[in-house]
Amino acid sequence: MKTVLVPINPAGWPFIAMFAVIALVLAYIAEPLGWLGAVLTLWCAYFFRDPDRVTPTRAGLVIAPADGRVCLIDEAVPPSELDMGDGALQRVCIFMNVFNVHVNRAPMDGTITKLGYRPGKFLNAELDKASEFNERQSLRMKTADGHDIAFVQIAGLVARRIVCQVHEGTQLMAGERFGLIRFGSRVDVYMPKGSKPLVALGQLTTAGETVIADLKSKEAARVGEVR
Repeated sequence: MKTVLVPINPAGWPFIAMFAVIALVLAYIAEPLGWLGAVLTLWCAYFFRDPDRVTPTRAGLVIAPADGRVCLIDEAVPPSELDMGDGALQRVCIFMNVFNVHVNRAPMDGTITKLGYRPGKFLNAELDKASEFNERQSLRMKTADGHDIAFVQIAGLVARRIVCQVHEGTQLMAGERFGLIRFGSRVDVYMPKGSKPLVALGQLTTAGETVIADLKSKEAARVGEVR
């Protein structure tokens, strides 16, 4: 029952109520339509679920900020609005579909030093160019051990609303909730150049739990294969 009756994120209650009202109206029109509305209401509640997570706490660990699938691992320049320079940093991108938990969590302990919002398009978030052209909310963090990292919420084909619940100066612990994106999206993490990802393309991640890198480790980048 704990996997079904999980907490609902407060941002979801207005949508769940709206779906429930629509379901009642549909039921008044025709019973089959009412059942369809009930199913959609349950799906809405499922979408906004917000379960607790157990976060690894060792220094240097970079934790996945989102549930989803690793869709891209490369080096890229962070968003210009964060003023992190023109040098390419190690990047890990996680794509969330409409069935994933969409609450986003901080990848490390640290302080938010800069926020940057940029409106844009709503291309498929899995595409590489989505990081450049889609609507995004960028966050820069000075970590507890002195690193500069960034994480970016990117709207997707279905997503139309990025929610960021922190501001400059906010102190976060790794795994702590900082926002969400409604209805399908992506989160990119930019780490210091030379960081070795500990996840592989196509791997599924759990926000607040999956270790995607270890800034204190000399371990080589991991690779994976479908088996």
